[in-house]
Formats: sequence, structure tokens, C-alpha cells
Amino acid sequence: MARKTNDDMLMEDELAAAFLEDDATTMLEPDEPLAPEGEEDLAPAEEEESAEPSDEGDDGWETGDDFPGQLAVDVYETADKLVIKARTAGIKKSDLNVSIHDSILTISGVLSGGEDDQTTRWHIQECYWGEFSRTIALPVQVREDENSVKAELRDGVLTITFEKEKVEAPKVIPIQ
Repeated sequence: MARKTNDDMLMEDELAAAFLEDDATTMLEPDEPLAPEGEEDLAPAEEEESAEPSDEGDDGWETGDDFPGQLAVDVYETADKLVIKARTAGIKKSDLNVSIHDSILTISGVLSGGEDDQTTRWHIQECYWGEFSRTIALPVQVREDENSVKAELRDGVLTITFEKEKVEAPKVIPIQ
């Protein structure tokens, strides 16, 4: 693969190799010299740990049970409204919570449906299933009363619309 425009960036295979190598074998002692260019580490292959998942249940990936997934959002404003949109396909209204307090919006919930008790081995798992949460400090002052906020879930997109507070323009104070 050819490098893109920035030669300081790692190529995909270099980046993958950096994460797949065992840290103990790549760490150098403070005074240990680097191997001359072109010479490779000739350690026996059987000493290397396999990056392949094992059948013993530990595939080397963290489950992330301690960290709920993040929800991607779009935030924009019009002349009189602040709009937040989030892709929430597959989430039921009953599994979705939206709250606001002191201009901090929190969207959280549970995305279920990815579990299958019959699964014996994953080959690819890119979809996130489970709890998610997103907290956003709103960038403009909005009205937080029930009549000024509208949340709608349609076609897998959650749209939250706030009426913006009318803010007076700053007054110029002349210096005498």
C-alpha cells in the first residue's frame, strides 16, 4: 500500500503490526541499541503469541462492559432552533431515555437484538449491542420547558429540537 500525502502517518499494516505485537518483545531497555537497519529479530516463531482468537472463550478483545457505547450525533442550529439528530436504528422508544438539565443533554438507552445464545464463535462483530449513552453540553442557550422541546423518533433517527433563547446583543459601552 502506498503512503498517502503525509509521510509521518503510519500505513495500515504498520499500525496493525504495532498493535498486534507483544509489548514485552518490542520494548527496549534504555541503553539497548536498535538493531542495524535491515537486520531482523530472528526469535523462534514458536515463541510468538498468536493474534488469532482461541476457542477457549478469551479472544483477546475487551468486552467493554464497563463503558457504555457512544451515540453519534449531529448538532446544528437554525435562526430560531437548535437541532440534535442521532441515528438510533433498531432502538425501541421504550429503550430510549432523553433528559436535559442545566443545558446538558443526555441521550441513553439499550440496543438489544445482537445476542444469540447459539453462537459458538464470532467471525466479525462490528455492530454494537447493549447500553449506550451520550452527554452533550448544548452550544447555545435554549428553552428547557416542555413546550419548547420536541423529541421525535422516526425511521431510526431521533430528532430533538429546542427553541433558542432570545439573547440580547451585547451593548457597547463607550470609553470616555
